[in-house]
Amino acid sequence: MADGSGSSILQFVPFSSAIEIGFWHKLTKNKLEKYKLDDSIQYLSGSFVNNDPSGLPCRMNVDYTAFEESSDNTQHVPRLFKTLGAIALKNTAEDFKSCDKKQLINDAAKKIFQDIQSGAVDQDPNLLNRFALLTFADLKKYHFYYWFAFPAITVQENFKAKKTSPITEYFSTQQLDSLKNGYDHLNAELGHDPFVFLVKKSGDVISTSLIKDWEQFFMNEQEITVVFSDPSTLQHHPGWPLRNLLTYLTLTKDLSGKQLNVICYRDRIRDGRREIEHSVVIEMSELPKLHLEEDNISAIGWEKNQKDKMGPRMVNLSSTMDPTRLAENAADLNLKLMKWRLVPDLDLDVIAKTKCLLLGSGTLGCNVARSLLGWGARTITFVDNSRVSYSNPCRQTLFQFEDCLNGGKKKAQAAADAMKRIFPGVKCDAHELSIPMPGHAISTKDEEKIQKDVEYLEKLIDDHDAIFLLMDTRESRWLPTVMSASKGKILINAALGFDTFMVMRHGHRKGVVESEKKETPSTKTVRISGDQLGCYYCNDVVAPGNSTIDRTLDQQCTVSRPGISMMASALAVELLVSILQHPLGMLAPAETSANENHLQAEFETPIGIIPHQIRCFLSRFNTVLPATCAFDKCTACSKPVIEGYEKGGFDFLKQVFNLPKYLEDLVGLTELHASIVDSDVEELSDSSDDDM
Repeated sequence: MADGSGSSILQFVPFSSAIEIGFWHKLTKNKLEKYKLDDSIQYLSGSFVNNDPSGLPCRMNVDYTAFEESSDNTQHVPRLFKTLGAIALKNTAEDFKSCDKKQLINDAAKKIFQDIQSGAVDQDPNLLNRFALLTFADLKKYHFYYWFAFPAITVQENFKAKKTSPITEYFSTQQLDSLKNGYDHLNAELGHDPFVFLVKKSGDVISTSLIKDWEQFFMNEQEITVVFSDPSTLQHHPGWPLRNLLTYLTLTKDLSGKQLNVICYRDRIRDGRREIEHSVVIEMSELPKLHLEEDNISAIGWEKNQKDKMGPRMVNLSSTMDPTRLAENAADLNLKLMKWRLVPDLDLDVIAKTKCLLLGSGTLGCNVARSLLGWGARTITFVDNSRVSYSNPCRQTLFQFEDCLNGGKKKAQAAADAMKRIFPGVKCDAHELSIPMPGHAISTKDEEKIQKDVEYLEKLIDDHDAIFLLMDTRESRWLPTVMSASKGKILINAALGFDTFMVMRHGHRKGVVESEKKETPSTKTVRISGDQLGCYYCNDVVAPGNSTIDRTLDQQCTVSRPGISMMASALAVELLVSILQHPLGMLAPAETSANENHLQAEFETPIGIIPHQIRCFLSRFNTVLPATCAFDKCTACSKPVIEGYEKGGFDFLKQVFNLPKYLEDLVGLTELHASIVDSDVEELSDSSDDDM
């Protein structure tokens, strides 16, 4: 548009954002692992080029390297010019909508003004090119809302041009070659392509210099020629970066009475030949007088959306991002939100690293596995020796009807396969294994197989950190209890009745052995340290026997109210997570119902106390937290049993399997029973004498 003097108002080609998909992947990763709920301004970088072919828009490029602290990677790519950016990453859609956009772009413009005033632009003209990015990432749907601003400092008067012409009308062929050589010389000096540089003619030779050398280079010159690397490809319109460059020249250089020429330098390879002939020269009218104060700096430059209206854009990457990576990020999102918003001290890494062994893949095993997955456990191993039956899928949440067909799939493998379908990122193995039990005699022909099963179970327990006992029978829990006690593993036990359940952690065996010389805590003790807590068998005065003999049909499998397994499974996992959060781990003292009512816990984990046992009576919706001490005659964790297992190995176990009374004799229960009987007889005799 021309005015009355023949000059025309310069119209600048605005930037369009060009975002690579890798940027959103990196943004997602940073949001989850670095920024979290922090919505303060973060800094990043972008770039533009001056070698695009005709017809392409004036692009600001942002890729996965934008978040790197050093932007040196952009300096060694030909015709690539770095830009500095600020990202405001909001946590909610409401925050995104209500953000003060005027302040955001004005703050970026003020940084440009400060760099001009401080002289920083003299050393690095790239500081004139800044951008701001307002974003909201809906990580559950992988929808990214964003709005770019490319701030140009607002001036009261327009910049005007006398004439705009091709560079070939301003320079001869020899001078163009000299200009290219001068550009390359500056490139070698800087180590990257110059965004702005100075030019003057001397015959066929073109001299070039950096803008920091303005006074010396243009001494006594009346014609000033400034070159900038122009991202625009339009013949008559320069790119957006020229706006701030002209503002900078007006504020810092004395151009009165001088002719200012601006070369929009465009440098591309075409048909294997480097050409700059499509560059443009603008003969500027006298620049307006600017009077700017930092407090009054304002800017324009918000990008229009796809509808060519002022508003944000949205990109939907739910179908393009890798499904496995999507699942991994989404699976961890709830846990990280818990940590960010509610429990900042929650240690999620220790949960993710804990290897969990589930002995039993039925009702309890399926529900425990699902709950572990929800807590972020990523290594879960199933052990079972049965197959999926038609009665299972309704109660056992990892199985479907198809798993029952053709005799039924192996439970452990079917459960592991289901877990991988639910979350591909889980490391889930399955093992078909029978666990030998006390009171279940083994024949000579089966001895070799059972010994291999025992060795296999030992290896599995060695390879895992936490063991869950989730079997149907009481005696099947004995061998893993002994092994876990010997190896110092975390052991969580869950058992169901019709309308009751029990969840407990076993005491730390090594601590129990070492503390047996200490005074045993009294039954009135409210809090018991983890090294003196009992195991599943410590409250029994009989050895585990053969509970599968002479049972009626309704006792052949656990018969429970349908919801009770889910409650017990959830609490079993919560108990493990609490142990992992305590600085003492397995040695954490047990908090009880009495503690809750009368005493303050010695130490609460970020998610609460750690009990020894949780016993629920569903008919009354009542839960109690008892704690019991280790029993010195326990048939599973007492010193004689552990030493017998560690020294005797499979020979010791054979005696346990084949001789029903072996354990009772070993730990002294037989003697204890006899003394009780003798006491009863004596009391009866005394009573009879008195009656006579």
